[in-house]
Amino acid sequence: MDKILNLLEQNATYTVEQLAAMCDRDEDELRATIDKYEKDGVILGYQALVDWDKTDREYVSAFIEVKITPKHDFGYDKVARTISQYPEVQSVYLMSGVFDLAVLIEGKTLREVAYFVTHKLSTLEDVMSCSTHFVLRKYKDKGVEYRVPDADIRGEL
Repeated sequence: MDKILNLLEQNATYTVEQLAAMCDRDEDELRATIDKYEKDGVILGYQALVDWDKTDREYVSAFIEVKITPKHDFGYDKVARTISQYPEVQSVYLMSGVFDLAVLIEGKTLREVAYFVTHKLSTLEDVMSCSTHFVLRKYKDKGVEYRVPDADIRGEL
C-alpha cells in the first residue's frame, strides 16, 4: 500500500492502469484502494507543483516562526486551526525547538505579507511573537528540484 501512496505523491497524474502495472495489482482492486484512501482522508488531494518564477505572476512567500501560548485542553491545535483559516496561509506546522509553529504564507507583495503579520497574525490573543523570513529562491519543494540557471550572472549588468 505504501508503494501506491509513494507513487501518487511523486506523480499524481499516473492513471489507475499505470499504477496497477507498477504495483503488480489488479486495476479494480487498486481503484478501490485509492477510493478508500480518499474516503478515509489518507489522500487529501492532488496538486500540480508550479514554478511560479517562470510565469508573470507576482508573489512573495514567507516562513513565519510563531511562539504561542497553548490553550488549556486544546494545546496548540486550536491556535493552529485559527491560523490555518486565513487564505494567505499555505501551511502550518507544529515544531520542536525555540518556536512553536512554522507558518508558510503567500502574498502579492512584501507589504501584503507585512500587513498579514502585523495586523492579523501577531494580534491573535495567544500569539506571543513572530519572526518572518522571506523566501528568495526555491531550489527544491515537495521533493522536486527546481531548475537553477547554470551561469553565474552576478556582476553582469
